[in-house]
Amino acid sequence: MTYVIGPGCIDHMDQSCVEVCPVDCIGGDASVDRKFHIDPDGCIECGSCLSVCPNDAIYESGDLPSAYRPFLEIDATWHRDPERARRSLTVLMGAAGASAA
Repeated sequence: MTYVIGPGCIDHMDQSCVEVCPVDCIGGDASVDRKFHIDPDGCIECGSCLSVCPNDAIYESGDLPSAYRPFLEIDATWHRDPERARRSLTVLMGAAGASAA
């Protein structure tokens, strides 16, 4: 299993997780991204990020609430194609807003 950064990080990009990751598998550009992303191929499942996140935004993939499942793919996509991941997040957030109305 890997770790996943969920919606708690959106627009609250505290860098604690990035600073403690021993394998530098957490990425994001605060000037254009709305959240950080964990590379599932690089994550060594140490849990360091989970223990420091002030937003409770990080989950083990096996414990990810079903509503947050799209974040697993968005995180993985960001490390291959950041623009595509950004578009996917925008669509997801738009759908979440529409369902709340």
